[in-house]
Amino acid sequence: MKNIYIIGIGLIGGSLAKDIKKQKPDSVIHGISRKDATLEQALSLNLIDKKASLDDIEQADLVIVSIPVDATVKLLPTILDKVSDNALVIDAGSTKEAICKAVENHPKRRNFLAAHPIAGTEYSGPSAAISGLFEGKTNIICEVEKTAFKLQEKALEIFRNLGMRIRYMNPEAHDKHIAYVSHLSHISSFMLGKTVIDKERNERDIFDMAGSGFASTVRLAKSSPEMWTPIFKQNKDNVIETLEEYINNLSHFKDLMKQDDFEAIFDEMKNTNYIKDILNGIN
Repeated sequence: MKNIYIIGIGLIGGSLAKDIKKQKPDSVIHGISRKDATLEQALSLNLIDKKASLDDIEQADLVIVSIPVDATVKLLPTILDKVSDNALVIDAGSTKEAICKAVENHPKRRNFLAAHPIAGTEYSGPSAAISGLFEGKTNIICEVEKTAFKLQEKALEIFRNLGMRIRYMNPEAHDKHIAYVSHLSHISSFMLGKTVIDKERNERDIFDMAGSGFASTVRLAKSSPEMWTPIFKQNKDNVIETLEEYINNLSHFKDLMKQDDFEAIFDEMKNTNYIKDILNGIN
């Protein structure tokens, strides 16, 4: 694991670079990006040691792919074509089914580990990279049985050193569950932001009156559309299903309001308070 290549030096790729460098100070971290300005910024922030191109990854011990999921689907077969037989390739995409299908019959499928480290912020680019971003976070690994055992062990060592919890899941289940607990949250935040912008024309009013509740709820609306549009596209069916259920709940709440049934509204909110117990952790 001396020669490490990270394709996509943004929040996830850059944060991985920071923490892996702490784990393995003798490693050489190479950055690959479509934009040279991104690599220059990553160099100036000491996220990477060298700039590289795809043609260089034949020298890689480890390749981490942290680019938008549509780009991962297109690029991953080429990456596997180029790496050596002993290299480990890990992706960090927020969808898994399309990515796994893209390489299911590839001769070097055994070199690939499909992963989704569930960590991040609403910011993007090299300057968003954070040390310790993955500490205590969950990493979903899909189709682990299709990865060579020795490479599985190397990947798990990296994840453990990052402080991550590991869950194993098939790609279809991952995409269904993540639509509820992640993708729907982002859509809700974007649409809340849109609603306020559409109706509150005075920006000063928004700034002055927005409390911490609004700020925390709309935080995800600052996220990158370049990253999230492909996620919604790849997980379209699951996202639509979650939206239908969410819209039904909103419509039900509106109906209770119209009926002046505030006792039922109280009960709905009281029952939903249970979410805090779930988020506090499950033994």
